[in-house]
Amino acid sequence: MRQKQHTYLIGIQYLGFRYSGWQIQPGHRTIEGMLSKTLKFIMPDETFKILGAGRTDSKVSALHMAFELFLKNPIVDFNAFLNLFNQNLPPDIRALTLEPITQKFNIIKDAKTKEYVYLFSYGAKNHPFCAPFLANIQEVLNIELMKKAARLFEGSHDFLNYTVKDKGNSETNREILSCVLQENSILSASFFPAKSYALHIKASGFLRYQIRMIMGALIQLGKGDITLNQISASLNEKTISRFTYIAPGSGLHLNQLEFKGFEESFIPE
Repeated sequence: MRQKQHTYLIGIQYLGFRYSGWQIQPGHRTIEGMLSKTLKFIMPDETFKILGAGRTDSKVSALHMAFELFLKNPIVDFNAFLNLFNQNLPPDIRALTLEPITQKFNIIKDAKTKEYVYLFSYGAKNHPFCAPFLANIQEVLNIELMKKAARLFEGSHDFLNYTVKDKGNSETNREILSCVLQENSILSASFFPAKSYALHIKASGFLRYQIRMIMGALIQLGKGDITLNQISASLNEKTISRFTYIAPGSGLHLNQLEFKGFEESFIPE
């Protein structure tokens, strides 16, 4: 008889600045690797598997992220488990929520929307403590023009020009539900510059480097290196004008996850 598997959805936050992304890589410190290492320590006799809601890149952070935890034995006390997990995780990773889910749930297929936020400032060089949170563009940027251009990415487009060449990226058509550039209200600190900005972008899923290349094109536009017409033309499937600038990973934050069957976000504010 096949043994019953117990499955849980765990909500987490992490600062990605010192990690080489989510996925386990030999010889590199990763979020998935640190989670697995901690789980092995607190459950030395348990066989488990984890599956993330996505794969964030090197230095990318998450305000709202989740992973599935598959166990042979059930978790009896959720609060005690979360407390023990957090006591042994490094300070730049925090577990927020834990709830049981059925085996019908699929963390990849049941993802409804993902919202990323790209935080940046421009002008004078930032305080060094800003480095894990804000990309710093030291040239002057035309923010109003960048705001106008951000809206061009909304809707269904061929994003061939906004992803790296990858065998897994054969289908480059995606729908962006919203793409808005505004003043940053997500994070604040005494050492932040007086004004910073946030690109909010939401979709059901994204291509590899898609958001960072969109942000890269907006930065190039803001500096005057490319035009609004060039960005508009780049979203035409018949036009191949690959932009090569990929904005730094440290400005990118996974801000919100929504799953089918869950009311709003499953992670509390």
